[in-house]
Amino acid sequence: MSNLISCKVADGVADVRLNRPDKLNGLTMDMLRGLASTARELRGDRSLRAVIISGEGESFCAGLDFASVSSSPSQIPLGMIPMPWRGTNAFQEACWAWRRVPAPVIAAVHGHCFGGGLQIAMAADFRMTTSDAKWSVLEGKWGLIPDMTGIRSLAEQIGMEAAKRLTMTAETISGERAHELGLAGTLSSDPRADARELADQLALRSPDAVAAAKRLFNSRWNSSPRRTFARERLEQVFLLASRNAKVARTAGLKKQVPVFGPRAH
Repeated sequence: MSNLISCKVADGVADVRLNRPDKLNGLTMDMLRGLASTARELRGDRSLRAVIISGEGESFCAGLDFASVSSSPSQIPLGMIPMPWRGTNAFQEACWAWRRVPAPVIAAVHGHCFGGGLQIAMAADFRMTTSDAKWSVLEGKWGLIPDMTGIRSLAEQIGMEAAKRLTMTAETISGERAHELGLAGTLSSDPRADARELADQLALRSPDAVAAAKRLFNSRWNSSPRRTFARERLEQVFLLASRNAKVARTAGLKKQVPVFGPRAH
């Protein structure tokens, strides 16, 4: 794991931080690889209940550090090559790998949330932002488009006209406006603390049920009703037979705090 991405796991919650505060957490290739490898490592942790992604210093992430990436010209073309078994390249995997983590991922945003940083935030399941944070699909400023899975993520969260406008104009909007548009679900004066509160709340639910809900929403959001219903049935049959569902039912009937075992898969 890159030392520019820190990850500490305690009480089932992973605290992942972009750790390049002197550069507003501008993304380097090492950071992109570190984000992807951290997500893959956490994916296999069956005790994990939630992940919080935030940025050290004054910003969440100011986007790709072009000066750093351009210092080795071959990095960009090599990074654009997709891996056949994943369907993502190095830039895309830094974001999409978090979709594959079974536990819910929460982005705590403050300061700058530009370009690649915005796309990392959009890869989370939940986003909390300060009202004065600065959000921008900044790629348009450089004559580019969001290519770190941002188009798909924007399409899932906001309407097409708003997504086109943000992408084509590269305008900077406030965290408050991002919340109004649906880019962020929660306005917060302390996103990291509120993210931890949500993580603790999620930890009181069966990790199997939470993971199943994430899979179901992510894989069937735009599916036909028939395919969605089939996946619902499959997930529910497994959950009904799971140990953690029994723990949840018993604790609920007795009004106790449940003590769940590891996530089943």
